[in-house]
Amino acid sequence: MAEIVNLRRVRKAKARSVAETAAAANRMRYGAPKVVRKLAKAQSDHEELALEARRLDDSPGPKS
Repeated sequence: MAEIVNLRRVRKAKARSVAETAAAANRMRYGAPKVVRKLAKAQSDHEELALEARRLDDSPGPKS
């Protein structure tokens, strides 16, 4: 026999799960101290420059 499911509860549980995921991402993004944010930005900038320095051609898009 199939289990009876209250669709309203399932919908609300899914919405809570999505909201919690977004809240966790916001805590990581906005809850970090300024020093940690600056360090993360410096690291990403450094990685981007290193990747750009190793690029073989100057064209930004794919060749046609």
